[in-house]
Amino acid sequence: VQLVESGGDLVQAGGSLNLSCAASGIIFGANGMAWYRQAPGKQRELVAGISSDRKTNYGDFAKGRFTISRDNAKNTVFLQMNGLKPEDTAVYYCNAGFIAYNRGRVLRAGDSWGQGTPVTVSS
Repeated sequence: VQLVESGGDLVQAGGSLNLSCAASGIIFGANGMAWYRQAPGKQRELVAGISSDRKTNYGDFAKGRFTISRDNAKNTVFLQMNGLKPEDTAVYYCNAGFIAYNRGRVLRAGDSWGQGTPVTVSS
């Protein structure tokens, strides 16, 4: 499995970024996909996940600002981030095999990770 993220950048507060993750080596359409992030000194946390049938889950901080989507024809998952804040600064990781069950109460990352793309939001 190979996951290649792109789109991370330095952006001013209030700005937007669109991250992409191109997947290979998996049956993309059958897999849940997700974005996680990890800021320095903090644990990795879920940003957003999307199931194979396009149901979505978001971290509380992402609701209303971020949108996850997928293009199965291109084996790519996207993360549109609007209204960025300095606290969004982190390395953003793509994850394959994400699972949400029990009506979204239980969210689990899959085993495959990308190398990460850094997002820096300046104040």
